[in-house]
Amino acid sequence: MEKDIIAGLVNRARIAMDDFSSASQERVDEAVTAVAWSIYEPTRAHELSELAVETTGLGNVESKVLKNTRKTFGCLRDLLRVKSVGVIADIPEKGLVKYAKPVGVVGAVTPSTNPSATPVNKAMLALKGRNSVIIAPSPSGLKASAKTVEYMREGLEKIGLPADLVQILPAPISKQLTQELMYAVDLVVVTGSQNNVKRAYSSGTPTIGVGAGNVPVVIDDTANLSDAAQKICVSKTFDNATSCSSENALVILDAVYDEAIEALKKAGGYMCNAQEKEKIRDTLWIDGHLNRTIIAKSAGVFAKGCGLDISDGAVKFFMVEEDHVDPQSKFSDEKLSLVLTVYRAKNMDEAVNQLHSILDVCGKGHSVGIHTNCPEHASRLAAEIDVVRVLVNQAHTFGNGGGFDNGLNFTLSMGGGSWAGNSITDNLNYTHFLNITHLVKTIPEDKPSEDALFGKYWEKYGK
Repeated sequence: MEKDIIAGLVNRARIAMDDFSSASQERVDEAVTAVAWSIYEPTRAHELSELAVETTGLGNVESKVLKNTRKTFGCLRDLLRVKSVGVIADIPEKGLVKYAKPVGVVGAVTPSTNPSATPVNKAMLALKGRNSVIIAPSPSGLKASAKTVEYMREGLEKIGLPADLVQILPAPISKQLTQELMYAVDLVVVTGSQNNVKRAYSSGTPTIGVGAGNVPVVIDDTANLSDAAQKICVSKTFDNATSCSSENALVILDAVYDEAIEALKKAGGYMCNAQEKEKIRDTLWIDGHLNRTIIAKSAGVFAKGCGLDISDGAVKFFMVEEDHVDPQSKFSDEKLSLVLTVYRAKNMDEAVNQLHSILDVCGKGHSVGIHTNCPEHASRLAAEIDVVRVLVNQAHTFGNGGGFDNGLNFTLSMGGGSWAGNSITDNLNYTHFLNITHLVKTIPEDKPSEDALFGKYWEKYGK
């Protein structure tokens, strides 16, 4: 049954690619733009955001509208600036000419946290490479994802392209149906649960998966504390902390600890006492797993759900203090909620050690952040911490997946390298959806002498 369903979808996807796989760059960019507009158009951006919150119970409408539009706009900016058809590089001195070609039918597994933005993002990237894409949504996100795909298909038809360049798995969504898709397509791209990532990598189909987030951020003794607190607040509270790039822990240097906490309180943070911390622990996790009835909720709903007696409407997120990074403490893990775990560090040496410990629990490969006016501190993190991204003085949720004030590609899928069991150390982008043919010409011989290559070794160690 599942095989037949998938076979039908893949067959339609291949038929849709028959002409599109030889489309011009101009035509490809029209397709990408049409898909972008399908979610960027204000009425649809709002409709899809409301539908996502209504059906998944995760996040908030205002943030999802911004995510749907900002991520799509930024991705479109990136894609319209690059070539993906025909000759994309000519390097005469190497005698190499690079030709871009499609990878084929893409199976795109998407999460409940972004049931509209992620399908559009992956569809844009796939179409940029002249591929077709089949979306495999999460069960709870199906309704929003299906409506999103409907709008993308309408956008393609409007410009005279086959709607079947973008398809979606039919209800009911099941692990078996998604698994069959992974077997049948030419490339699998997975964002979401690590179980899905592992299943995709074991499917035998070329796969790009991304790792779990658990972002720790350092506030050092040179940071602009007010600026840091405001950025942490806006980042942590965005979409009720559903993003994998949302801050999960702060490591604050002793010298500014008290001042930093006060700045965070002014920005909307609430420091929980020991009893309140235990109430959060008892509610946020059930049998060791995050409680889906309380994650990704607003501050008021979260406080009420945890039994916190907080009437201050200015509270936007919650802080809990931990003496040290304890692998057995759930507060050291990803929380998908408006909860920040706060650690104190004597100096940067201790801060670096704490970052290692946090990422050993969860999140290695993903990213860290630092608020500082000391470039050496930021460079040290980049040199010593096993992550793909180190963000400096930025609201992490907004910068990690690409920003208009940094050079990262706009995406909703961030690779974590081998540290996270991933195949890429980059933000997912159009290059991951291309096959490259290399035209190789002869060049003047480039063969150095033996002495040029072995000379220093011979002098030091002998022949």
